[in-house]
Amino acid sequence: MKKGTFFMVLAATAGLASCAQGPQANLKTDVDTLSYMVGAANSQGLMEFVLDPQRMGIDSANVEDFFKGLEQGCKETDAKQKAYLAGLQIGQQISDDKMLERTNRMLFGQDTTVAVDKGNFLAGFLAAAKGKALASADSANIYVRQKSEEIREKALEAQYGDYKKQNEDFLAANKSKDGVQVTESGLQYKVVKKGNGAVPTDKSRVKVIYKGTLIDGTEFDSSKDKAVTFSVRSLIKGWQEALQMMPVGSKWELYIPQELAYGSNVRPGGKIKPFSTLVFEMELVGIEK
Repeated sequence: MKKGTFFMVLAATAGLASCAQGPQANLKTDVDTLSYMVGAANSQGLMEFVLDPQRMGIDSANVEDFFKGLEQGCKETDAKQKAYLAGLQIGQQISDDKMLERTNRMLFGQDTTVAVDKGNFLAGFLAAAKGKALASADSANIYVRQKSEEIREKALEAQYGDYKKQNEDFLAANKSKDGVQVTESGLQYKVVKKGNGAVPTDKSRVKVIYKGTLIDGTEFDSSKDKAVTFSVRSLIKGWQEALQMMPVGSKWELYIPQELAYGSNVRPGGKIKPFSTLVFEMELVGIEK
């Protein structure tokens, strides 16, 4: 193709489209052509974004209206009108419930019987943006986190209430058994074999052999009779406390309340339910230097 032929073809194509709606190309120079091509290149992925229900969610029947609004927004130079259009865009995102849908899922999970009130949401949103909210942003975040945790705990209690009580009853009965000792934190342990070596600190790396079960005997983890190395600080609270009392060479049975284990958290794999008491056979083999 001869030099300039591509430019001529592109200009001719633009001329054929002159009857179409929207701004028309005026390709008189190479810079004009470059400008046109930069615009075309930057449109990549736009319609996927616009039509995606999880993003802009524009109905395909209203695409021409979207283009009109886009063109108007690009042409707008009045500062007040630009500010209004920016606010309109954010307001529409809230109105489309995408933000509220995410918030409701975060707060209430799968419970669709309760939801954030849009009117109060908007009142708090605007008041905070204007610096006139009833609480600072930091205070509001703390409140939301606390309430979110309360709602989550309440939902889990309703789901696992019977299981939680079974674990509490187990600990209440177990603490009276022969040889079982209870610390101030609620950790229960029984010395199977006394060691006479050094005692780890929270900064130690320890080598242990262990097996973990639930109160019904279900095994959820084991070192399979081989010593495994851990950093004390990386372990659950019940292990941290026990290890800092155990001399090397000791073998203990641990009965760890859920508060010193995984609490109400749902663990991957599903073996350890929320509110589970964890029972361990643990032998402290050594401390790494």
